[in-house]
Amino acid sequence: MRPGGFLPSVSVCIPVYNGEAFLAETIRSILEQTLGDFELVVLDNNSSDATWQIATSFRDRRIRVEHNRETLPQGDNWNRAVHLCRAPLVKLVCADDLLHPRCLELQVPPMRDDPSLAVVAARRHMIDEQSRVLVPRRGLGGGLVGLHSGSEVARRVIRNGANPIGEPGNVLFRREQFVTAGGWRGDRRFIMDLDLWMRLLQYGDFLGLPETLAAFRISRGSVSAEFEQQISDEQQLLLDELGGSGAFDVRPLDVRIGRLALPFGRARRKALFKVSRIAARKDDRVLAEQQEAAAGDGR
Repeated sequence: MRPGGFLPSVSVCIPVYNGEAFLAETIRSILEQTLGDFELVVLDNNSSDATWQIATSFRDRRIRVEHNRETLPQGDNWNRAVHLCRAPLVKLVCADDLLHPRCLELQVPPMRDDPSLAVVAARRHMIDEQSRVLVPRRGLGGGLVGLHSGSEVARRVIRNGANPIGEPGNVLFRREQFVTAGGWRGDRRFIMDLDLWMRLLQYGDFLGLPETLAAFRISRGSVSAEFEQQISDEQQLLLDELGGSGAFDVRPLDVRIGRLALPFGRARRKALFKVSRIAARKDDRVLAEQQEAAAGDGR
């Protein structure tokens, strides 16, 4: 709680493990929000690099830096990060992703003013290690912009074959509903975000904003093609659960289309990582040429 006893409108949390490469840029993108009524909770998952030093180097009263005494599994760490938050609205941002300056300004008021909303999402850019946009304005395809019921979103998610809502950085949710829904599920490692969004949508509606308000970074350390089978298996499991749970009005036709769409979702992911690897190799070549030129000048 802040001085004077007032809670912020929204909590932003960053669960981070060995995130020294991009953490400072991520924190700056949050501190530059046009809506200033927020807290930022950085949870260092017992990192062995300079994560703690970077997180504690910022002198801003809105930041609270916490530390795990032992390294937790990703799902447990993400759950602890949310439970450390104090505001009724929460956004989790991965330690290498970015927020647009107006992200909170545009996402918080709808959630604050309409208690029937469970999830507010926006589009996001896909960026590389140098923060260059690889794919602009990605997400919320298939008619997900605007106000939708949980059943409408479930049908569109199934038919998409991937994650049309997006990663945590472009989504805002309610802390109370997060707790009721059971939080992040560590056994859904590759679809933890989408799995949670669908469970939250059992408690309210979905609002998709047309603006691009976040950036998801694809780097050499990102989940890559070597895990594609696990990703596809978890997507298939979620599809079957949504189709058979009874929580949403999903038709058999939606499930059949979803099964046909899974390979296309897999192909889209592969294409994104391929573009990222090409950009990284180009950067490596440029750096090597610069180092070679510098060495030549020194002879």
